Amino acid sequence: MERIVEAVRELDGALVLIPEPGSDFPEESWGDAFFYYAPDGRIPARTQPYGTIVTRDRPGDTASALDPPGRWRVNVRTDRETFRELTGEDPRALARPRDHAAPDVLLPHPVYGALGWLCAVTPGPRTTDTVLRLLRAAHEAARPRERGTGPRTG
Repeated sequence: MERIVEAVRELDGALVLIPEPGSDFPEESWGDAFFYYAPDGRIPARTQPYGTIVTRDRPGDTASALDPPGRWRVNVRTDRETFRELTGEDPRALARPRDHAAPDVLLPHPVYGALGWLCAVTPGPRTTDTVLRLLRAAHEAARPRERGTGPRTG
């Protein structure tokens, strides 16, 4: 997890948010990571992160079986072409059965795959380089989406 967080932190204009116990963020997000393009260092008001790392199961999102120690999942938004290239399916027409709990396998996100999100549970030698490439591409794609309007928190 640290390797991925550090790689994103090195990207120009990246903001990596990792809520900690006692912070103003909900307890369920503590220890997770959220990746934004935010050159001013402030969480964009009207933009979702382009990538995340989650460290535990959530209601409605348990297919990855993240609760056992040492398991976590990196999630990254991709464009349709990249999604198709890596999965063999269109994000809006997912039909293949998948084991979303399998580690070190790049898969459509179990909840947000139809929106073009890919994920890998505990990335290892088979997926880390691809995940890092996807995060760099998502970071670059987020640049034009970043807007300087509206109030910001941070």
